[in-house]
Amino acid sequence: MNHETRLHLAAHPVAYPLLRLLARMGPVVRVPGLGVVVNDAAVARTVLMDADFRKDGPGSPGDLWTPVLGPSVLLNMEGEPHAALRAKLAPLFTPASVRALVADVLAGPLAELDARLGRGERVDLVDTMRLMAGAVICRAVGLGEVSEAKARELFADGERVVSMVSLRTRGLSERQVGLAKQVLDKIGDIAATAYHAGDPATVMGRMRELDLSEAEARGAAGAFFLTGTETVATFVPRLIALLHDHDALNAGLDLDRAIEEAMRVTTPTPVMLRSVARPTAVGGLPVRPGDRVVIATHSCARAYGGFDPGRPHPPELRRLWFGAGPHFCIGYPLALAEIRAVAGVVLRHRVRIVRRRAARRVLLPTYAHLWIEAS
Repeated sequence: MNHETRLHLAAHPVAYPLLRLLARMGPVVRVPGLGVVVNDAAVARTVLMDADFRKDGPGSPGDLWTPVLGPSVLLNMEGEPHAALRAKLAPLFTPASVRALVADVLAGPLAELDARLGRGERVDLVDTMRLMAGAVICRAVGLGEVSEAKARELFADGERVVSMVSLRTRGLSERQVGLAKQVLDKIGDIAATAYHAGDPATVMGRMRELDLSEAEARGAAGAFFLTGTETVATFVPRLIALLHDHDALNAGLDLDRAIEEAMRVTTPTPVMLRSVARPTAVGGLPVRPGDRVVIATHSCARAYGGFDPGRPHPPELRRLWFGAGPHFCIGYPLALAEIRAVAGVVLRHRVRIVRRRAARRVLLPTYAHLWIEAS
């Protein structure tokens, strides 16, 4: 059993074997109590590009997050309001703007990481990434510089919220909504302060400049916090582990291709949800309004084989784990900038993994610890 499989089983000891079983049952399969499960990349992309499959209907992300974040946070919007808000926020997430943000926020932490590895110290890459991802997203929503203790606290808060969600979750209970709001109100308060300060260099200041409401700014901050920390923090250790385990930590590595292939294998969003808006079909299987479509992104991606940094990705698979069409992840350039920055420092040293431990009962499979040192 390889290390990636161990991560999945530690995170989802029941759901992961079920997901792999369903992957062997065909490109599209209806599962009572779960929904219509899509295991094929081409079918998945078709669903993601089709307006008949929505993020704001029964069984969709809207069911989960609207009670917590409000109705206007991109991840639960559709149609013209979604397109308008996305267009307003897009300039904040251009490759140039996020590179500048990452360079500014992570200059010190990256220099410290480089120095520690250069001195031969053992580094827990998981803890390092929690601090870095937390620092970047906090700056984006307007908090500014944070202490290491505060960054760890905020990351743990985010983990606690997203861990409420499982493959079978259709909505959060009243108690879960209360707990999630308690956590995200902290982020909302930070966002509100930045919103009223009006600094256009922050997402919140930009939203005020664009005449969006304080409530919309608070909701967006919560959404960015939930989606913008764990993805990067969990991915980088898995990227380095994959390269290490496949003897690919070498000077001639094409980092961008390695990142894309590692994303395919790790699948940052292993499952995506959509709600059927009108009678139609998914891969030839009839569906009706209210049906839930479960896109098993992990199964779609892993159908193309094991980790191979030289593997070209076919068009139907390209970055599917970040969505497609109007809902392609607006924060992708920021995530990529962070990943490149940290991985570039680590790869300057011939690191080896000293010890690792899988995280248990988490939403995104990851390492609890990944200790590395220069060899």
